[in-house]
Amino acid sequence: MQKIVSYPLSVIYYLCFGLCLVIFHPIQWICLNVFGYQAHKKSVDYLNFLLTKCTNLLGTTYTFEHRERIPKNVPVIFVANHQSMYDIIGIIWYLRRSHPKFVSKKELGRGIPSVSYNLRHGGSVLIDRKDPKQALPTIKGLAEYIEQHHRSAVIFPEGTRSKTGAPKKFSENGLKILCKYAPSAYIVPISINNSWKMARFGLFPVGLGNPLNFTIHEPFAVKDYSFAEIMEKTENAVVQGIKH
Repeated sequence: MQKIVSYPLSVIYYLCFGLCLVIFHPIQWICLNVFGYQAHKKSVDYLNFLLTKCTNLLGTTYTFEHRERIPKNVPVIFVANHQSMYDIIGIIWYLRRSHPKFVSKKELGRGIPSVSYNLRHGGSVLIDRKDPKQALPTIKGLAEYIEQHHRSAVIFPEGTRSKTGAPKKFSENGLKILCKYAPSAYIVPISINNSWKMARFGLFPVGLGNPLNFTIHEPFAVKDYSFAEIMEKTENAVVQGIKH
């Protein structure tokens, strides 16, 4: 029944979603090229605010627990499980004060209005998952960037989205590079729940009435632990917070 009801609502949703992307593409260009980084960031923030409002048409809600735990004025590495593209929309808007930058696959860097432009010009990095030799120095650049500017990197160590919400084994390579080249950073594990239900039927129609929950776990300093301990602490925190 939900799937049937979702068809007309999904059409309206995608029209609104696509319109936001098309409108904000030139706005981003103007903000970046005329006014600089801060103006561009504001345009991306408000784009994602509107995208979250588009999902409200589907009965989607967002809850971020314990945002007060996020350290300020230091580099931050957010480590989260990955369930759908709605993870990213929520993180950009609700964690905007941390200036989140993403490790994304290179395919997203072209062809998508607003999204591709922001990934190429907003501080995020694009990697070729089939070419580790390219990926590692690219992630190193992101680590050095957040170390210098006290901003945040977002990494999804599962590599691909979980279609059922069940966590996948974490890969350590990307996180290891971030920790090595951003030594003053704090790790902030995040558990994401129910985002996968938005895509339970594929891209169309979109799942209805889903309460997306983001739980922010206790941060800890990279310098206080060996990488093996960092990996274990982070994966345990994220996985224990996933309800499936």
